[in-house]
Amino acid sequence: MNRGLFALALALILAAAPAHAAMPAGLTLMKEVTGSGGGASYSLDVQTLLVITGLAFLPGILLLMTGFTRIIIVLSVMRQAMGLQTTPPNMVLSALALALTVFVMRGVIQQEQTLAIDPYLAGQISFNQALAAAKGPEQDFMLAQTRKAPLHLFVDLSGGHYAAPKDVPMTVLVPAFATSELETAFQISFLIYVPFVLIDLAVASVLMSLGMIMVSPTLISLPLKLLMFVSIHGWVLVLGTLANSFVLPP
Repeated sequence: MNRGLFALALALILAAAPAHAAMPAGLTLMKEVTGSGGGASYSLDVQTLLVITGLAFLPGILLLMTGFTRIIIVLSVMRQAMGLQTTPPNMVLSALALALTVFVMRGVIQQEQTLAIDPYLAGQISFNQALAAAKGPEQDFMLAQTRKAPLHLFVDLSGGHYAAPKDVPMTVLVPAFATSELETAFQISFLIYVPFVLIDLAVASVLMSLGMIMVSPTLISLPLKLLMFVSIHGWVLVLGTLANSFVLPP
């Protein structure tokens, strides 16, 4: 799993980097500056500062270019539908979503590792060549999940005209893909939420008909929902549905 996470991160860094990017000749943390009086002082190199600042946005970029957004939203909504506020904890859900993301994108990771990562680490291709090689599989994956409406929206907002979807730059494709993932996640979440709502309504109706209006319906519905979820192997169904909801490019 550690090798898969490393390959995924490095592949997405290569795919998300602009085409004109190049590896810096060298980064120096501190730069010596000679003052007018002959004394030496040290200042933080601007190039290093920009790199450190860019690393702060890297996790968000990586998450928006994978299926992590769809998976974590569905798992969070499912937890809320069951009436469990903090169980499973956020850390567990995030780790599970990350593991499922690597599983879903294992084909893309293998392609990018074969075409870009391994040749670049072996010194067989340059950084720009690795960028071009890594962009293809990631772009195909994102295009396969992106809906037409969000893609047309951001193409219109960018003011560009492209002959084919593959010509759309990553700056336009990434927000379109993220919007499509939100729509898909909400659709799946709705289908998961409905059965739990029906159980809540049934329990509330029974309690009201018995005159037990002082008893909280959640007190009765929560164990019923847990029993139903466990008896039908709910985790297997939800995770399997999430994995099969992604359209993998050929």
